Amino acid sequence: MSNQTLVLTDPLYQYWLKHAVKESEILRELREETQKMPTAVMQISPEQGQFMQFLVKLLNVRDALEIGTFTGYSALCVASALPENGKLVCCDQSEDWTNIAKRYWQKAGLADKIELRLGAAIKTLDQLLNENKQFDFIFIDADKINYLNYFDRAIQMLRPTGLMLIDNVFFGGGVAMDDSQISRERLPATRAMRAINERLANEPGIELCMLPIGDGLTLLRKK
Repeated sequence: MSNQTLVLTDPLYQYWLKHAVKESEILRELREETQKMPTAVMQISPEQGQFMQFLVKLLNVRDALEIGTFTGYSALCVASALPENGKLVCCDQSEDWTNIAKRYWQKAGLADKIELRLGAAIKTLDQLLNENKQFDFIFIDADKINYLNYFDRAIQMLRPTGLMLIDNVFFGGGVAMDDSQISRERLPATRAMRAINERLANEPGIELCMLPIGDGLTLLRKK
C-alpha cells in the first residue's frame, strides 16, 4: 500500500509496458514511424492509447470526437474500439500529418469509421455545433493556447454522462513551476494549461479525475 503515487522510474515503466500494454502491430508501426519525426513528442504513449481503448469499450461509445489528430495514433486506438456503427470525427489542420494517419487508418480497415475535418479546430467545432452534433467521448490534444476555447465548445456537444479526456495537463511539469523556471517560448502555453486546469477544478456540472499518465490526463464526466 502507498499513500502517494509512486515515482515512475524507467525500470518500473518498462515493467509496466511489458506486463500491461498490448499494442497491436499496426499501432506499433505507426508509433515507430512517427518517432522518426522532429515533432514525435506530440504523439501519445502506447499505455495512454490502450487506456483510451479500454474506456471507449467500457462505456460503449458510439460517437467520438478528437481535437488534434497528428499522425493518427490516438484516433486509431479509439476507432478500433468503436462498435460497427461507431463514428469518430477528427479535427486537425495539417494535411501532411493526417496523410500519414489516413494511410494507417486504411491499412487497419478503419477508414470508414473516421471522418477527418481539416482546418482550424475552432472553426470546425463551430460547424459541428451548428450541425447539432453530440458525442459520447471527446479527446482534446491540440494547441494548448486554445484549450479553453476548445473546452467551451466541446462541453456543449458532450452528451450527459459522456466522457471528455484532456491531454498534457501537467505540461512537462511546468504547470507547477514558477514562471522564472520556464522558457519564454513555453510560457504562454504553460499559462494556458494552468488556466484550463483551474477552470476544470471549479467547473460546475462535471465530475473530474486527473491522472498521472503520459503528460497528465484529465478525465471529466458530464453530469
